[in-house]
Amino acid sequence: MRFVFRAGMQNIEAFRDFLGTPRKMVILTHFNPDADALGSSLGLSRYLKKKGHEVIVITPSDYPEFIGWMPKPGEVLVYKKDRVEKIAEIIRQAGGIFCLDFSALHRINDMGEMVNASSAPKVLIDHHLEPQKFADFEQWDQTAASTAELVFELIDSLGDRDLIDPGMADCLYAGIMTDTGSFRHSNTTHKVFKVASALVEIGANPYQVSKLIYDTNTIERLRLMGYVLSEKLRVVPEYRTAYIVLTSEELKRFSSQTGDTEGLVNFGLSIKGIRLSVMISDRKENIKLSMRSLGSFSVNEMARAHFDGGGHRNAAGGQTTLTLDQTVEKFLGVLPLYKEQLMKDE
Repeated sequence: MRFVFRAGMQNIEAFRDFLGTPRKMVILTHFNPDADALGSSLGLSRYLKKKGHEVIVITPSDYPEFIGWMPKPGEVLVYKKDRVEKIAEIIRQAGGIFCLDFSALHRINDMGEMVNASSAPKVLIDHHLEPQKFADFEQWDQTAASTAELVFELIDSLGDRDLIDPGMADCLYAGIMTDTGSFRHSNTTHKVFKVASALVEIGANPYQVSKLIYDTNTIERLRLMGYVLSEKLRVVPEYRTAYIVLTSEELKRFSSQTGDTEGLVNFGLSIKGIRLSVMISDRKENIKLSMRSLGSFSVNEMARAHFDGGGHRNAAGGQTTLTLDQTVEKFLGVLPLYKEQLMKDE
């Protein structure tokens, strides 16, 4: 039987029963995990351990250094080629699989097939649009600012707020802070502030979390940011669009690590009059697009229609198997289709 539950709904009792028996739990999150993905996963992991479960968090790829303070040693297993059999066995033996901050199994790459083949109960906790219907339990709300917010609400609705300790609160606060752009994005609501306030009351340290995430850079990352702003930022005023293109050689030149390009796409939106900002980067596996917008313009729709991606209305991602030049050409060719929407004043 499949359940979709929200705080206070009757069928949360079925989920409570599921948690009532100690199990081997696996928590998975998306490729290139950000602070919300890792923070919500670790917050939930520590909660489940307090409830008597064995828990392991597995990520499809490494995570940025600036969120490396969250996990304790050995707390997160990163998917690598030499660990495929080990991870496959962990998923086969799982008594429950939690999928956090992604809405479709292809977002966890090869592990998606492993999860799909598992008979273990699956739990989806997510806030992205149009989730794939693979889970037995869903805590899904597209109006939520972050998955960390949903994890907090789930724990609270189970009557276990007192199990959240300061370390867990820091992880969940980090997810909320980053997915709201430090409480600046349009997804920042009264409810978001209430959850953040509750986490601070429990012991989350806003100053320390902000310092660790935003103000702990390598010199190479700062130089990459300077190079992007000086040399790579392009503006297409007739479509109120800014974009950045980074080659693999440029990323290598600045010794780019996982997460070093995080947030660069947002600089385009800070330009007066711009409604769409896109960063296109040449990664080893394919070409990645990071997309941001203002107002009613949906980058989720653009990503889904043209770049095998998706996400939120104002923040989405995509990918192509084209060359970098071909991807840029395709992106610029798509813009005229959206001219009326992009030029509309709001």
